Amino acid sequence: MLLVDMNGDDVLAKITISGHPGSGTTTLVSLLENEFNWDSINGGKIFRSAAKKKNMSLVDFAELCLIDDKVDKELDEELINIIEKTDGPEIIESRLAGHWAIKKNVECKKIWLKVDEKIRAERVQMREGGELNQVLFSIKERAEKDDLRFKKYYQISLDDMTPYTLVIDCNTITPDEIAKKVIEHLKEA
Repeated sequence: MLLVDMNGDDVLAKITISGHPGSGTTTLVSLLENEFNWDSINGGKIFRSAAKKKNMSLVDFAELCLIDDKVDKELDEELINIIEKTDGPEIIESRLAGHWAIKKNVECKKIWLKVDEKIRAERVQMREGGELNQVLFSIKERAEKDDLRFKKYYQISLDDMTPYTLVIDCNTITPDEIAKKVIEHLKEA
């Protein structure tokens, strides 16, 4: 299904946006929602909400997910069900969304935002506070646990960029420049 943007141009109805925490996925999603009047779902919010319900930090919740595959798989199944809906949101934001789209044969553009670890830590620190060294340690630890989980349960590595139709190096460009690249990619056949 195609939608029409404000300029009258056709764009795909679904897109996945992925990247590590602090890579700018949420900012990009917001810009795309405004540009196209689209809806989105954020896999990170689903994960954070589940961690909060259990009164756990993100790192501790990631550890629980590594130990108890039922917890992790329930969250991922919720996201997969949303991706497969024909009347679901147009934008799916999650680190595994591109991989799920491939595995479930969902035709869409799949975007990965690539950002250096230190820059991501600085962004997370600005958003959530804390000492930079501790934030950097925390995102490294979380990424390691997530990577172990994804490999253990799904045989997916976040280093595998093959599912993505566009990988953007976002270290030195602005959110508006990133959005422009994605919009141009959406218009490609």
